[in-house]
Formats: sequence, structure tokens, C-alpha cells
Amino acid sequence: MALTSHPLLSALRRNPTGAVLIALQIGITLAILVNAAAIVTHALQKMDRPTGLDTRDTFAMEVADLSRQFNVYSASSADLAYLRHLPGVAAASVIVGIPLTDDGGTTTVGRLPESQGPTITSAYLPVDQQGLRTLDVPLVAGRDFRASEIRVPTVAHPDPRIGIVIVTQALANALFAHRSALGQSIYLGGRTPSTIIGITRNFMGPQLGGGEHAYDTVLVPEIVTQYAAYDLLVRTQPGKRAVVLREAKRHIDAADQNAVVGYTWTLSHAKYRMYSGLRNLAVFLSFLTLVMLVLCCLGIFGLGTFNVVTRTRQIGIRRALGARRRDIVTLFLAENAITVSAGAIFGCFLALGIGQWLTTHDGLARLDPWYLLVGVAVLALTSQLAVWQPARRAARIPPAVATRTI
Repeated sequence: MALTSHPLLSALRRNPTGAVLIALQIGITLAILVNAAAIVTHALQKMDRPTGLDTRDTFAMEVADLSRQFNVYSASSADLAYLRHLPGVAAASVIVGIPLTDDGGTTTVGRLPESQGPTITSAYLPVDQQGLRTLDVPLVAGRDFRASEIRVPTVAHPDPRIGIVIVTQALANALFAHRSALGQSIYLGGRTPSTIIGITRNFMGPQLGGGEHAYDTVLVPEIVTQYAAYDLLVRTQPGKRAVVLREAKRHIDAADQNAVVGYTWTLSHAKYRMYSGLRNLAVFLSFLTLVMLVLCCLGIFGLGTFNVVTRTRQIGIRRALGARRRDIVTLFLAENAITVSAGAIFGCFLALGIGQWLTTHDGLARLDPWYLLVGVAVLALTSQLAVWQPARRAARIPPAVATRTI
């Protein structure tokens, strides 16, 4: 028996409320599915970005003062001398700000003083002469800091001038897009100019690791002694991190009764924590999408079951007139396809509207039309599968049983 549009439209007119509600549910589900998939993909791409650091074999520890007798410079120098000769240590350095964490500072960087031109917010990372070696970040141009160039400002002599700096390649390109940044002068926080003596491979510094400017980092030659604490960054030989960390903590606790290890960070754990918000968002949106998809399928299944119960007489008449079982199944699938199509059209407009709002307010990329195509395909397939069982149940109704309801 050929399938015509009349019985399809007639069935939808008899129960328009159910079809409209299912179409709205499909549209809302599609909008949520598409935008959630785009947000999750964006989050996964951000989490998959390379840090530029040896996260597996690097750790940091804070050494804090227990008394006013604590001398930061001499204590940190003694700790470095011990660590650099400890078996399993590849490099160690005093550092202010732990990469991939919120422990650190930022500064504004510009080609002109802050009041005279645009600036870029960059991670600010004071290091000593072995900072790059400890970070395991190679230079792509220029040179490293020398020991004689490391400043040791104190509370009494803060000395805000920073004569030389090293910047990451990303920051160099942002500042000097069409020419070499090496040897150029930049301004940090509107202060006196500093000369770029080196450019490193990109890596994530402190504070900005999860943001859009993750690789914008400026390194300054400085050992900070104004505070009653200092950070040690240690890179070990492969597989030696746990042993070295345990031995370093034991030595520092025993070497100075005025000092205590405040906390320790492994960079692998720091990276995990840095992306915890994105990871939780991805899990939540994935779960929400799954729940919406299941609810949508249950709604379609429920409407199909309701139609089977209420249209037994109609099905029986069609069977008596020669309709085969597959004709009945096709009828229900076609009716569902019309409802899904209407919902998909509404959902596409809704998804684009939500996507535009996210682009405007949250800075996300414009919604890729491929997400819409895949979302429509997924909903079309799952909705047809949801109505398949009620359609088969309708097809099994024999004409004799159906006609008894007349």
C-alpha cells in the first residue's frame, strides 16, 4: 500500500499538542546538544595544549620562615647548592611563581610606557641564572641570564629597575609582529625600559596557564628576598622525581630550624588542577546532553505508544484494506520524521542564537555548521530508533482484533 501525505497530516491534526511538544523538545535538545558539543570540544582542545614544560619530572616547593632570624638569600643559596649536587637532579633554581598555578604574578608589557600605548598582560617570572635550564625551556634566539646579572633586591633597597629580560616567542610575536624582538626595548608595568636579550620557546607560566594568553611570559633576572619565603623549582632525571622530592624535604627540614617546607607541587598535579574547571564543565555538559537526549527519546517513545493505543481502529482498517506490517511501521516512522524535521528547524535557529550569545559574551568561536549537521543526524537517528518499537507493536495488531473496536 502506497504511503500518501493525507493519513500523515490527518494523524498529526488529531493530536497536535503531542507533536508540538515533541517538536519543541527536539528543538531544545538539539540546541543544547550542539552548543554543549562545541563547548566541550573547545575545552578539550585547551586541555590538550602543550605546556612546553617537563611536567612529569619537575616539582616545586615553598620554604617558609618560622622566625625573624631567617635569611632568605643565604638559606636559598644553601638549599640550591645541596640540590644541584643531589643525585638524580638535572637542574634546580630559585623562582618566584610556580608555572601552571595561581602562585605568581602578572605585569603589563608594552613597546611604550603604559600611558602612551597598548599593553599586553603577561606572566611575570623572576628566575636566577639556571631558571631556563630548570624549566627545560630552550632559547630560540639571544642568550641566557648570567650569574652577575641576577638582582637581589631587599626591603631596604627594592630597586624597581629591570635592565634586561627574556620573553617567550608568543609574547615577542605579539609585541613585534613584523620584526625581530631581540635587542628591542619594552616597558614592564610602565616602568623604565628593559632590553630583550633572549627569546625562549613557548611555555606556560604562572597565573595565565589556562587563559588565552597562556604563553605570554616575561622572565626577569631576580631573586626575591623581600618576603619570608622562597620557592625552589627542581627538575629531576626521568623517573627520579619521587625520590628527589622526599630527600629534598628531609634535608630542608633538618638543615635549618628556622625554616619549614610549606607545600610542594608537582607540575603534573599543577596541570591537572589548572584544568579542573574545564574538565568539570566538560563532564557536566556531557552528562546534561546525555540526559536531554534520553528524555527526548522517552518523549518520542511515549508519544508513539500513545498513538498506537488511540489509533487501534485506524490501524485495523488499514490492515484490512491490505496494508502490510512494514507499511504500518513506515507510517509511524514518517509521522515521526515530520515532527523531528519541524523540531530540527526550530532547534537550528535556537542553537545559532545561543551560539551567537556565547560568542559575544564568553568569547567562544562562532558555532561551526558541522555541529548542526551532526546534531540533526544524531537526533534523527535516535528519534527513529525511539519510535521503532511502538511502530512494530502497531504493525503486529491483526485486522480481526482491530475491527472488533468498531
